[in-house]
Amino acid sequence: MAVWWSGTDELVRWGTPARMDRTDRRLLDREHESEQIDALLGAPQGPRLVLVRGEPGVGRSAFLHATGERLGARGAAVRTVLCVSGDGERPLLLVLRLIMALEERPSGTEQRPSAQGPVARALLAVDQRDQAAMEALLRTALTRGAPVAVLVDDVQHADPDSLDVLSRMEWPRGAAGVRLVMSAARHAVPGGAGAVDRLDGVEGARTIVLSPLGAHDITALAARWLRAEPDAALAGRTAELTRGVPGAVDALLTGWTRRGDIRIADGHAFLGVRAQVPVLPDDDRFVAALDRLGGPSRAVAAALSVLGSLGPVALELTAVRTGLSPAAVGDAVRSLVEAGIVDELPGPDGTAAGGWAFRLPLTAHTVRERLSPVERGRLSAAAVEVLWKPTDSPGTGPATLPAPGLLDETNGPAYRADRIAEAGSLVDRERAVAELTAAARRMRPGTDDGRVLRWLRSARDLTEHADARDRVLQQYAAAAYLACDYPTGRAVGELLLRDPGPTLDELDLQEAACLVVAVTANQRDWPTMSRLATAHWWDGLPVPVLAKVTGRALALCHLSRWQETAELLERTEEVWNTSPRARVTPAIFHAMAELAMGRPERCRRALAMTDAPELPPGKVYSLTGGLFDDLLTSYDLDSARTLLETTGLPVDVLPPLSRFLYDHVTGRWDRALESARRLLANSEVYSTPVSDSSLLPARTAAVLLAQGRVTSALQTVEDMRAPDGSPPQCALHASEAEARMLLGDLDAAERTLRHGLGTARAHGQVYGTDELWALLAETTTRLGRAAEASACREHLQRIADRTGNDRSALLHLLVSARVPRPDAPDTARRDLREAVDLARVRGLPFETATTLLTAATAGAVPAGLLHEAYELFGTIGAALWRHHTRTALRAARLPVPDRKRTTVENDHLLATLIAEGLTNHEIACVLRLNEDAVAQRLSRLFSRTGLRSRTEVVTAVLTGSF
Repeated sequence: MAVWWSGTDELVRWGTPARMDRTDRRLLDREHESEQIDALLGAPQGPRLVLVRGEPGVGRSAFLHATGERLGARGAAVRTVLCVSGDGERPLLLVLRLIMALEERPSGTEQRPSAQGPVARALLAVDQRDQAAMEALLRTALTRGAPVAVLVDDVQHADPDSLDVLSRMEWPRGAAGVRLVMSAARHAVPGGAGAVDRLDGVEGARTIVLSPLGAHDITALAARWLRAEPDAALAGRTAELTRGVPGAVDALLTGWTRRGDIRIADGHAFLGVRAQVPVLPDDDRFVAALDRLGGPSRAVAAALSVLGSLGPVALELTAVRTGLSPAAVGDAVRSLVEAGIVDELPGPDGTAAGGWAFRLPLTAHTVRERLSPVERGRLSAAAVEVLWKPTDSPGTGPATLPAPGLLDETNGPAYRADRIAEAGSLVDRERAVAELTAAARRMRPGTDDGRVLRWLRSARDLTEHADARDRVLQQYAAAAYLACDYPTGRAVGELLLRDPGPTLDELDLQEAACLVVAVTANQRDWPTMSRLATAHWWDGLPVPVLAKVTGRALALCHLSRWQETAELLERTEEVWNTSPRARVTPAIFHAMAELAMGRPERCRRALAMTDAPELPPGKVYSLTGGLFDDLLTSYDLDSARTLLETTGLPVDVLPPLSRFLYDHVTGRWDRALESARRLLANSEVYSTPVSDSSLLPARTAAVLLAQGRVTSALQTVEDMRAPDGSPPQCALHASEAEARMLLGDLDAAERTLRHGLGTARAHGQVYGTDELWALLAETTTRLGRAAEASACREHLQRIADRTGNDRSALLHLLVSARVPRPDAPDTARRDLREAVDLARVRGLPFETATTLLTAATAGAVPAGLLHEAYELFGTIGAALWRHHTRTALRAARLPVPDRKRTTVENDHLLATLIAEGLTNHEIACVLRLNEDAVAQRLSRLFSRTGLRSRTEVVTAVLTGSF
């Protein structure tokens, strides 16, 4: 539904960049630890010292702050001490701060500093570095201090002398009201770890360990900060890079949002298809922790960020590449381990170290990216040299380093390809190209497309021979298309067409021509598409006529210039109808053009896919997707399923748009909306040359309308509306008209419908216009213009007769029942009964339910069938139509199932309409009530929920608390 940012009325559109909102500082999933520390601090004989431990960024400070707030709420006195980097250089500073905190008087009481008081004596003892005096003063302050809790944060930065004093303290049991709560990183700065760890051994002390967040809590934290539910891919990538450390989650999401890489659609957050892992800034806590360790540790960390996956051999390579001695490298590694930046992994025997890995992959990425390209290249070349040694021929000489076993064998191929790509010309070019292209082929599309593009870009740059170059460019262009990197795909595709090498045959160049046109369609670049539809553009290219004809025909299809497409292909049939592989693509385009003009015969023959056995699997896949989408344009589910049976392709392997359309027509609306959000958020739409390029936003809007989300539906339509002169968008015009009709604006609905029909007529398009004629018939009927409605009905009949399409026939039956015919006034009920039978045969849930509702309301079928419609609407989630069916059930004096659930559904629908920003008048139109009835329902809603205003209702809906 429409979403507003907190405190504003700014509407968040589908595909809007995300923002970080950290105003909600509540703890997340620390209930157990919070109960534990509350019990320890609340017990009269509880421990005087409580340590809160956890790795950097895990949320110790937030936990300590929340603990202090709860203590304060219960009336306890709370003092706070913060240790910072640099405190370790000031002896006894922490003890001094503790004494000052314990001697502090409550606010409002008079405080007279005394020259002989404890604080003054402590200051003198600090100047004299008198540890014994400070220990005695602290013990006195603890003994006579008033009941107070002192919270000390980041004690790992404290000076060693103070930590030594604290570790030797005998905590007096007489000071029952004094509690010290200290937070410390489990991995302190080198040299300080032992001193902090000794506090764990203080008699009577207790330790609470904060662990990283689990997958569920990472998702919840991201949802809180992004104010949108992250999808599985975003949540999974966040967990992978941050290992559940909240500070790292914050840094990662901040980096992505600053670059606009996270997009919001319908209250859900998605990572952009071309998003890269951000590099943490120099002032980030994780970067600063590394920088504090000094030059040798930074140099070793940088080398390990590239070489770490090689295992023990990484240290030998590090020593060689950094110029440090093996001992210095070992010392630096120990510092990195002590600081919690790097983990030492056990070897096979469990004794010697088997390797080293960064605790946070995000830190490893940042350290690696801070290297210059030359440094990365040299380190990567060293890794490649070792990786290639086991397969080198015996004559190449003995290996100076043992062949490594990669620490992560699962990701080994990707690591290998990454190193080869970064090594570039420093390694054997021919072998590098072979391995990079092979690795790219093995990577499943959609898994890590950005990585694949880097590999192929490197392979392109490394290719020295023209023959090999063209094959790499082919693969590179296709990968760019699948990764939605359309500028790259178009540039590489045009390069193949303008300078084709001798290894490319006419079929290869036919594919390249189609790719250039397809990429242009996905960019919605209609001026360029118009140029691609001209003979002039293609005549200047040194490619075979087959490629020119096929590319131009595809451009004409995308522009919906169907008659020109058919004429071009008829005129050049002797060029393209020469072999199964050459003719299959132009033949499909010809069939689609004929279908769009209302002549389905060629398309029906094409569905047999008789040439499929002669085609490569990729070609069968792409052509099947295009035909499948075109069939579902007119809801022809039976033919679409027959096509899949013929080609042996399951729905789950089809492109995202095809799966979305299938989920929509089969009533799997939750899955359909999930796909639509992701696709629309990232403009990740693979256009196929169907008769309507607006299917994704149009069908999404249709689902939103059926759920009562009218404003969201209209916003979706508006965001995807094409400029004048663009191809027809019949489905989008239909969805917009339905929304206008729901709001009672019939004049606007009529203008939208006539505009859509005019555009289709100008392109000679018949297929897909049946929805527009049916809605126009309903609109003109409601406006009292019966003659115009009858003309619409006659148009529908001609379309149904001409195409033989069941959907058109069904719409004609429904319109015929709604628009009286002077020559046959008593046929309405018969038409509705026939419509019900046809809808049942077709088996589309929403279509069947709406037909049953129409027929039962008109008395053409038994009223009891309203219960079937009611259940169908409930199954697919059509809340608004379920409301209309409840109204029909009451009018027919039939029971409405589950009265309690009905109340909940009515309240939720009304709240949704309010959250959509509708006025009472508009709500009345949508629900088919009068405004007084709406006002009464609002009063009952406020009474039942305790909410007091529309604003509170909107907030409850958008936060998910309604």
